[in-house]
Amino acid sequence: MIHFVGAGCGASDLITVRGLRLLEQADVIIYAGSLVNPELLQSAKSGCEIHNSANMTLDEVIAVMQRAESGSKMTVRLHTGDPSIFGAIREQIDRLDALGLAYDICPGVSSFCGAAAALRAEYTLPEVSQTVILTRMAGRTPVPECEQIRALAAHHATMVIFLSAGMTAALSAELIAGGYEPETPAAIVYKASWPDEKICRCTVGTLAETAQKNGIRKTALITVGDFLGDDYALSKLYDPAFETEFREAKI
Repeated sequence: MIHFVGAGCGASDLITVRGLRLLEQADVIIYAGSLVNPELLQSAKSGCEIHNSANMTLDEVIAVMQRAESGSKMTVRLHTGDPSIFGAIREQIDRLDALGLAYDICPGVSSFCGAAAALRAEYTLPEVSQTVILTRMAGRTPVPECEQIRALAAHHATMVIFLSAGMTAALSAELIAGGYEPETPAAIVYKASWPDEKICRCTVGTLAETAQKNGIRKTALITVGDFLGDDYALSKLYDPAFETEFREAKI
């Protein structure tokens, strides 16, 4: 059996209980290189075969899985964060389907959740933003035309931008072209939950300057929106005048 496991956003104790159990039982581990906390590999049992997928092609990854399955061994494919977000798992599971190999997926704590925790922030605030857009800048990997940053920025929703820390000048320009004011709050979260985590609060207009000043070019999320500001409405759920299935209005 092959298990795709989300390693979590960085800290070794942010892997799920299920994910850790699978990791401890694995005969073969294929992990996503430097993006996975190496402390997690210490949970591997003695004799476990460990591969770094940063040095491998898709064909090579699948070949390791095939060999393990032919030997009745259990494989953990250890991805960063949650494997469903920029995890490149679809191309792997399609190949496994074609080969008739069994697999399942164990979700993980995504880095966008880790970034919110690091910022001590809530992405969805009443009367501020009720939508979170997870996206990336177009780079070596293109994005659909209708999903260009400037098109998404027009919604003024909370934005969490992956894989774009090395393109902050272009990102800032796209966000502003899409309708964000240069003074809109933003933050760069480097390696959320890792020991060397760094939080850089700034604005849309100062993203490039902030990234350069702090030497950040990769392994960071960029968050944008008024959820980082001070103004919002209180939740209706806990309003004494708001009646719910479980509580009568008290005013």
